[in-house]
Amino acid sequence: MEKRYDDLKKTTAAHESGWEREVIEKLALAAITEQTKARRWGVFFKSLVFVYLTVVLGITLYPVFKKDMGLDSKDHTAIIDVTGVIAEDKDANAASIIESLRNAVKDKQTKGIILHSNSPGGSPVQSAYVYEEIRAIKKQHPDLPIYAVVSDICASGCYYIASATDKIFVNPSSLIGSIGVLMDGFGFVDIMQKLGVERRLLTAGTHKAMLDPFSPPKTDETKYMQGLLDQVHQQFINAVKAGRGGRLIESPDMFSGLVWTGEAGVKIGIADAYGTEDYVAKDIIGAENRVDFTKQSRFLDKIAGKLGASFGQAIGTLLQSPNLR
Repeated sequence: MEKRYDDLKKTTAAHESGWEREVIEKLALAAITEQTKARRWGVFFKSLVFVYLTVVLGITLYPVFKKDMGLDSKDHTAIIDVTGVIAEDKDANAASIIESLRNAVKDKQTKGIILHSNSPGGSPVQSAYVYEEIRAIKKQHPDLPIYAVVSDICASGCYYIASATDKIFVNPSSLIGSIGVLMDGFGFVDIMQKLGVERRLLTAGTHKAMLDPFSPPKTDETKYMQGLLDQVHQQFINAVKAGRGGRLIESPDMFSGLVWTGEAGVKIGIADAYGTEDYVAKDIIGAENRVDFTKQSRFLDKIAGKLGASFGQAIGTLLQSPNLR
């Protein structure tokens, strides 16, 4: 009797154990099934967002691809920036501007070139390089117009470059000119004497420390440097005369380093007419569509900028969606 009771007890325990195991297995299977469904929906929604962003990015970048990959067959006006200080270590340097000019000339859809000019000037050497390149392009492509359109200021080295173009367009309030050369520095001799500081300078070469700011100026060295400045100034003057020709109404002040407004510049011949980039592209060149050929606006830079803007706009749209609030 006791044996039967024990057997029944064991059978009941085994049955109860099997039932619990079955329940646990079903719960585990259900959990796995739910996780799988959730994962699939997660992948679906992520893929949907990715496709959405890809479409937005594609629509945004399509004009850039057309321009940079040569897919845009529409005639256009090439825009090249000459902005900021002109120097070898700046954005406005001869190598970049010349490369931009050559790329614009190579493009078969370029019907004219506008130099967007907004610079106080800079290196006469860098300016001379660009000046000569424009003159060379004009000889090789006499039917390709090159114009300078001045916004705020086109002075010194910037005007050096602009004088090589076919015409210079200004705003009446633009500042233009400053046909001159300068070299500046400081002298600390009197301050050193008051402080009791003695300058100890050793050189190998009589004029190696020429214009040293801690030593008194020497008449012969000052005269020599003035001669160098006069030579560069005369080169500047000759370049402007060669570029502008008979349009200049010369006066003693024209090459003195003075600047004029655009209105005065048109009257004395250092500028030709009033005009904006829109006006010159549409009414003078005849190609309203404008394409930026400035070297610093490289394709990868454009992608980076467009990519950031596209993602920002897309994310902002998603966050505003009622389903994601």
